[in-house]
Amino acid sequence: MVRVTVWGENVHERTEEHVRAIYPDGMHAAIAAGLDEVLGGAVQVRTATLQEPEHGLTATVLDDTDVLTWWGHAAHDEVDDVVVERVQDAVLGGMGLLVLHSGHYAKIFRRLLGTSCSLRWRNEGERELVWTVDPAHPIAAGVPHPIVIEAQEMYGEHFDIPAPDELVFVSSFSGGEVFRGGCCFHRGRGRIFYFSPGDQDYPVYHHPAVRRVLANAVLWAAPGAGGHGGAADSPNAPRGWFEA
Repeated sequence: MVRVTVWGENVHERTEEHVRAIYPDGMHAAIAAGLDEVLGGAVQVRTATLQEPEHGLTATVLDDTDVLTWWGHAAHDEVDDVVVERVQDAVLGGMGLLVLHSGHYAKIFRRLLGTSCSLRWRNEGERELVWTVDPAHPIAAGVPHPIVIEAQEMYGEHFDIPAPDELVFVSSFSGGEVFRGGCCFHRGRGRIFYFSPGDQDYPVYHHPAVRRVLANAVLWAAPGAGGHGGAADSPNAPRGWFEA
């Protein structure tokens, strides 16, 4: 069983009515529900938020976490540097990390990648197509090509990140921009996956294909996942996992 902690900033959901209407229990709850829906008994999921003591990421919690997912946007600077260092140590020691959407500007992501992680953006509710560029990768298993997201914030190049160790998805937008929106990195013993769809203004984390991507990524990032594959011995691994 993979132990997952879903971390959410939980600011927009508490302060903006239109976001609360989409995610009444918070984006972190929707992400956690998606993992339970897709992976069932293969995962044990807890949530944590910025507002909790130590942001819910105590040493005990991290010791009991195989994969941490991270969504932040409005309050990156409010994340305590002590907690960031604690998470960094956990990733270098083997904990998996999924960084979602505007989490590209999170302290932990920028620290682990060593770049500004800046990008171009425009929020006009454009259609996003998420194209699989590495169909053999386990994170792409069972994922439609392309994923169609009818309304989403545009993220565009140049994305100031190191060259990904593995590039799984590239997005295109109706305005013509493209974006490396599904990137894998290895730091120390830990695996990191960045996935860009997921702005708070749209119901992206209810999208079945997005839920599949995140579930696949959890299995891939879990400690002990081998080679190009992931936690292939999971009873709920998607079809095609062993062939990847």
